[in-house]
Amino acid sequence: MRIPNPRIVFPSPEEGVILAVDAYSAFLRMSGRTWDPPRYQVVERLPFIPTEEEIDALIAGCSQKTSTFLQLLKETAMRSGEAQRLRWTDIDFVTGTIRVTPEKGSKPRIFHISNRLLSMLGALRARGDQERVFGGDLRWRRRLFENQRDALARKLQNPRLKMITFHTFRHWRATMLYHQTRDILYVMDFLGHKSIKNTLMYIQLETAIFREGRDEYISKAARNAEEACRLIEHGFEYVCTTPEEIMIFRKRK
Repeated sequence: MRIPNPRIVFPSPEEGVILAVDAYSAFLRMSGRTWDPPRYQVVERLPFIPTEEEIDALIAGCSQKTSTFLQLLKETAMRSGEAQRLRWTDIDFVTGTIRVTPEKGSKPRIFHISNRLLSMLGALRARGDQERVFGGDLRWRRRLFENQRDALARKLQNPRLKMITFHTFRHWRATMLYHQTRDILYVMDFLGHKSIKNTLMYIQLETAIFREGRDEYISKAARNAEEACRLIEHGFEYVCTTPEEIMIFRKRK
């Protein structure tokens, strides 16, 4: 049975519209029915990157468990689903490390975390003996966070805080990491990406935030390991590899 298409969705719909269409399509497949889904064109946008002061103000202003959740996202750039499923057995309080069980086809990772985060996690562990660190449901946790975030935005008179989501912490951390290291492969591994295509936008974000209009570069291309090593020896830094397997390097003038 085919369900008629109710209407054509306008170009560049909100994320909620896309999720609703995908969910309805999945429901119809389970029911043995089909439809002509609305057609739309998604316009890619670069994510909002807050300041670290705004990140820290948000962490400080939330409840104990929410603050710990946010500090974990800030330090590790975990996806919120990965953080929500974190178990106490994933945390090594002796070595100060956390193991991440990946989602969405990512790679497993292990992180060293700060003493501050270890202390926050230890305080949560003292409150109960549940198997998972945070418990509950991710949708409920997100709603709780949004309520606290919006209240804090009003209190601090900073509407920018309302633009911060769980995933914003991942974007912020990746952008800061690239700014600190200029190593896109390191950022790729840190995030658990299997394809560098998903990581390259952080070069653009870092440039826009920190260096747009202030730095000029000489760019060089390398087609093999020998040429790449020669460029590195002359002070060039790796940027990315093109689909044609050409490695791009740059150096400040």
